[in-house]
Amino acid sequence: MKILLTFFTLMCVTDTGAGDKHQHLLLTDCSDSDQEFMLGSDGEEMFYADFNKKKVVSMLPPFADPGEFAAGYEGAEGNMENCKQNLQVITGDFKDKPVPQDAPQSSIYPKQKIQLGSENTLICHFTRFFPPHVTVRWTKNTVDVTDKSTLSQYYPNKDDTYNQFSHLPFTPQEGDVYTCTVEHKALGTPDTRTWEVDVELPSETSVTEPSGRSEEFRINLE
Repeated sequence: MKILLTFFTLMCVTDTGAGDKHQHLLLTDCSDSDQEFMLGSDGEEMFYADFNKKKVVSMLPPFADPGEFAAGYEGAEGNMENCKQNLQVITGDFKDKPVPQDAPQSSIYPKQKIQLGSENTLICHFTRFFPPHVTVRWTKNTVDVTDKSTLSQYYPNKDDTYNQFSHLPFTPQEGDVYTCTVEHKALGTPDTRTWEVDVELPSETSVTEPSGRSEEFRINLE
């Protein structure tokens, strides 16, 4: 069983009068490198605390009548203080025990079907890792573009590991090469995933070699 030294997660199930069951999640992170406070329900993120802007952000669309987080930003800060105090106690109790480590499994893919010259988003998804902290770096044609990317909150999996997403807006141009590199303490070396823009014309073309030999190839538009 994993000992959560950096994260404290509370999950509960409620039963409505109609017999419908709902799973609620309260996630608090107070490690040396991260701070996170998130509320969710039935697998959907509802609110999270932005500790840089000092406010609680709603992730639900307006038509869902999201309401507000009753405790406000002060409530998130209060949970963070409690978490730090608990972390000190737990760290002392388990200082001689090794912390389990699971390396992230990464993948990279576009959000929408690729069309040259049309704005899109590349998604780097890394999952089943523990402990939570992950470092992500993006490149375009070997040039670092990490500052143009965004990083989601951590999301817990049922097996006590975590998953996370990084998004990079881009406009695909033929031949561009993108990479997403994930670093985690359970990885021996950083894990780099590569995605190349390779969209060609949907036709058959006959190419004549100098020798007169004809070589035929088919190119598919994806």
